[in-house]
Amino acid sequence: MLFRSMVLNDPSTGTRGIPGCEVWEKKGENQPVEYRFNRSGYRAEENFGPKSPGTYRIVMVGSSYAFGMRVQMREALATLLPAELSQVTGRRVELFDEAMAGMGGGPHSVALRFDDALTVEPDMILWMLTPWDIQQGAAMLPTGDQIPVKGGSTISRAWRRIKAAFTARSSTSAIDEIFSLTRTATLLRHFLYQSQSQYVKSFLIGPAGGPQFLSTKPSAEYENQLRECEFYASQIEARAAAAGVPLVAVLVPDRAQAAMISMGEWQENYDPYKLDHELRAIVLKHGGIYIDILPDFRTVPNPEQYYFPVDGHLDAQGNAIVSGMVAKALT
Repeated sequence: MLFRSMVLNDPSTGTRGIPGCEVWEKKGENQPVEYRFNRSGYRAEENFGPKSPGTYRIVMVGSSYAFGMRVQMREALATLLPAELSQVTGRRVELFDEAMAGMGGGPHSVALRFDDALTVEPDMILWMLTPWDIQQGAAMLPTGDQIPVKGGSTISRAWRRIKAAFTARSSTSAIDEIFSLTRTATLLRHFLYQSQSQYVKSFLIGPAGGPQFLSTKPSAEYENQLRECEFYASQIEARAAAAGVPLVAVLVPDRAQAAMISMGEWQENYDPYKLDHELRAIVLKHGGIYIDILPDFRTVPNPEQYYFPVDGHLDAQGNAIVSGMVAKALT
C-alpha cells in the first residue's frame, strides 16, 4: 500500500515520501503499480543530482495527477513530458517530479516544501493543479477517517473502516460510503459510466448541491477554499520570483469536467471552464504564467475513458494525452 511509504504526521512538511522506500499497490481498476522514492523522498527512479551543462531543468509540483497515481513511472507525466519537450525543442530537457499524492500535494504542502523545488536550480517550476487541490488547498495531513487503516486482518481493517464511517457521518451517508467501497459498486459504476451523458448527469447530481468548482453559483465554503488557494499561490509565486525562476501553472480537469468540455454542452448553472478562469486570474495576479489546456479536450472524443472510472485518476493513455497537451502549450 502506498501509505506505508509515506510520512503522515509531520505538520512541518505535510504528507511526504519516505526516502529510499519502495512499495507496490493494487487497486480494483488498475494493474499493480510500483512506487519508488529516491533519497529526497520523491517518486523518481534516480536521485536528484547536479544539472549538466546545456540541460533545461523543470521541477514539477502538485498532487496525485502529477505524482502519477495508479500508473507505472514509465507511463506517468514526469517521464513522458520531458521526452516530448526534448523531441520538440531539440535540446535536453529533464524533469524532477516533486509532486506528492494525497494531502502532500495541495497548495499548502507545496508552499511548505517549496525550498526543495528551488534548491535543485530549476529553469522552470511547473505547477500541475486539479480541482481537488482547490477543495483541499489548506490541508496538510490526513485526519479522522482519511487516515489509512493499518494492521490486523482484512476483516478487522474492514470493521474499523465501517465504524469510522458511522462515527463521522449519518447512517445513510455511512451506508452509501461503505457500499461504494465494494466490488459490486465498482462494477455498477463501470456499467453506468459507459454513457457519457449519464455519467455527467450523475456526477452533477452529487451530494451537497453538486460539485462546487463547476457551479456558477458556488457556496460560501467553496469561495473560502478559493481564497485559501490564492493565499498559498501568492506565497509560492513570490518565492519563485525572488529566486528568478518562472512559475508556470496549468489546470488538469477531472473526469467529469473533461467529459463536459468534450460534449460541448452542460446543464444550466454549471461551467467546466469556470475554475480555469479563476485560477488564471490568481496566477497572473501574482506574477506567474498560466497555460490553458482545457480547450484541447474539445477535440478528444469521450476523454473520460482515459481516466479510471471510479478512482478518477488518469490512466496510462490519459497521462500521454495530457503530456502532449502540456508540451504543446509550453512550446
